[in-house]
Amino acid sequence: MHIHILGICGTFMGSLAVLAKQMGHTVSGSDANVYPPMSTQLEEQGITLQQGFDPAHLQPHPDLVVIGNAMSRGNPAVEYTLDKGLDYCSGPEWLARYVLKGRWVLAVAGTHGKTTTTSMLAWILSYAGLKPGYLIGGVASNFSRSADLGEAPFFVVEADEYDSAFFDKRSKFVHYSPRTAIFNNLEFDHGDIFADLAAIQRQFHHLVRIIPPSGLILSPRDDIHVAQVLAQGCWSERQAMDLLGVGEEDQGGADEALSWYVRLLDDGGSRFELGKRVNGQAQPATQVQWSLSGTHNVRNALAAVAAAHHAGVEIGVACEALEQFKGVKRRQELLGEVAGVRVYDDFAHHPTAIETTLRGMRAKYNGSGRKGRLIAVIEPRSNTMKMGVHQAVLGEACHPADLTLWFDSGSVALDLQRVARSSPTPARVLSTIEDIIAALLAESRPGDDIVIMSNGGFGGIHQKLMQALRAREV
Repeated sequence: MHIHILGICGTFMGSLAVLAKQMGHTVSGSDANVYPPMSTQLEEQGITLQQGFDPAHLQPHPDLVVIGNAMSRGNPAVEYTLDKGLDYCSGPEWLARYVLKGRWVLAVAGTHGKTTTTSMLAWILSYAGLKPGYLIGGVASNFSRSADLGEAPFFVVEADEYDSAFFDKRSKFVHYSPRTAIFNNLEFDHGDIFADLAAIQRQFHHLVRIIPPSGLILSPRDDIHVAQVLAQGCWSERQAMDLLGVGEEDQGGADEALSWYVRLLDDGGSRFELGKRVNGQAQPATQVQWSLSGTHNVRNALAAVAAAHHAGVEIGVACEALEQFKGVKRRQELLGEVAGVRVYDDFAHHPTAIETTLRGMRAKYNGSGRKGRLIAVIEPRSNTMKMGVHQAVLGEACHPADLTLWFDSGSVALDLQRVARSSPTPARVLSTIEDIIAALLAESRPGDDIVIMSNGGFGGIHQKLMQALRAREV
């Protein structure tokens, strides 16, 4: 079968393409923006990529067109598909129909941390020898690609609440029918398709409704928005997860058959102990020392271990896997160091994600004894950010950074000057990538960490900055 994917370089659709190729299909695709790491991965898999949405890309006609949720009416390739009566479906529908049917699906949902938690869970199951299939909305460093068919029965999937396609406005995850579900957290996001938080919670409850009675929902005890979803009705087992600070006594889970906890052993989150409670009694905990940092990643780790345990993996084995987990590309990914200046790439594009990433980097930074500054460079690129939904909180979100540079592309409704003024630490707004690089060259000095945040290619700023830093040293 020849499958053509519209929007193939999106993190989800790119992973879908990898699965289709592995199944033996001929796979091609087109997208408006083709950039690494996804484009590199697809080309390495022998998948044909085409820039733009020329209907000629669909000639001769493929057997099936898989349409990404970034596509809309008016797109030339979409109009051609409809006009010629080509067979088409959404990405989640294709995944459910051809890959997930009959498998034990472990789905990772939530506003933040889906990609990292999915990567951790897939790695734990792989480390334990279960040979899972997986689809990750990113490129995990422990795997050579973002998706794999694996071997039955287990399949780990990043379960996004964004809509499925222009013709299917249900959240993607409603297609997946999981047996094990992680609800990491829940906040308002995707303001381009959801009117308010209640609309997102409604989609999450649609997911709750299709989890079987023998299934499991894992959720943090302290997330009120997730609790509100489950209060609407829950027909499956639910196990709560708790994060305890350094030295904090365990007070939770007395009335539960089984729950989970993790206790920090340092403020940066590079060391922690993880365990379960049975009938309120804490069982012996397992200590973990790993390469990641930040309490958000510790929460992700707890969820991944608990989900893996539901699939039969012992806690000790899961924690061994965590110590060998290498992270995910574009999540606090160190690109390089030039004359003592370290440059990181990060995908954060929501105020909470920005703050938790910067706070985690700050804690790790301080713990290492490194003497320098943390500089954040942020491109407001997501639809929600562009709409100005988070206007009031973006400035405060950057408080862990010593300096924040905002990129104003001219295509956002955000008043970035106002955001900069509301920042508790120094912030500036610049309108070109060249101006940002010039400012970083003038500001940075040995010992500084620069973290570049965007959910897109950001005009290749990462490598341009590295080249400019090297040139400065000549």
